[in-house]
Amino acid sequence: MNLFLDAIAWLVAPEQYAGADSLPARIGEHLFFTFVSVLVAALIAIPLGYLIGHTGTGRSLAIGLAGAARALPSFGLILLLVLVIGVTQRPLAAFTAFVLLAIPSILAGAYSGLEAIDRRVIDAARAVGMTEWQILWKVEVPLGLPLLVGGIRSAALQVVATVTLAAYIGLGGVGLYIIRGLALREFAPMLGAAIVIVALALAIDGAFAGLQRLLVPRGVAAGRTTIDRARPSRPRTAAVSPAPSVPTITKRENNVHS
Repeated sequence: MNLFLDAIAWLVAPEQYAGADSLPARIGEHLFFTFVSVLVAALIAIPLGYLIGHTGTGRSLAIGLAGAARALPSFGLILLLVLVIGVTQRPLAAFTAFVLLAIPSILAGAYSGLEAIDRRVIDAARAVGMTEWQILWKVEVPLGLPLLVGGIRSAALQVVATVTLAAYIGLGGVGLYIIRGLALREFAPMLGAAIVIVALALAIDGAFAGLQRLLVPRGVAAGRTTIDRARPSRPRTAAVSPAPSVPTITKRENNVHS
């Protein structure tokens, strides 16, 4: 509890908000690394995902590559790229690692958004004379946007957590307080920086969740609401009393009565 209070005191201390090493400056660097990496990854993955989702070509290869890329260790990938590209090109190496980590989620969101569309909708678009380009941009892209934003949301969360490791190779970001705290055994700044990173992740997740909800086409949202309202409520199961037994008349009794 004392460590948590010390972290809060470190976060609200006035000296953390002045100078080049201030907390807002480090947060700005952290967000800069995150959004630029996700933007570059989106420029690469979205066209490729739309091509795969629209044509169905290369789907198995894309799934395999996306799964393999997700299994890459973030820290090892950053160090490997620093050694391959060069120590003097550390920002480029870090950005390359972040982009490679963001591509699989965005790629999966792009092509799965198109594949989730009912094929009857695509056939109806072709039946009214739409070209393949019109089908892609007027039908598939709007209907697939929620899943695409979900993929970008997942990529942004992964990158904003991984950018913390950029401080290990001498770059900025909120992770610098964690690396410095490890070296100096100052645990309050480490916990304070961890709280800031969690807050950034929650803010980004909430922003993309709201955007994902807003991008659902109005016709689809209205259809879901109509279906939910029209769905009958399940009646309560009442105990059914057994039907009264009907007396049977045997053949012998029938002869007697006759």
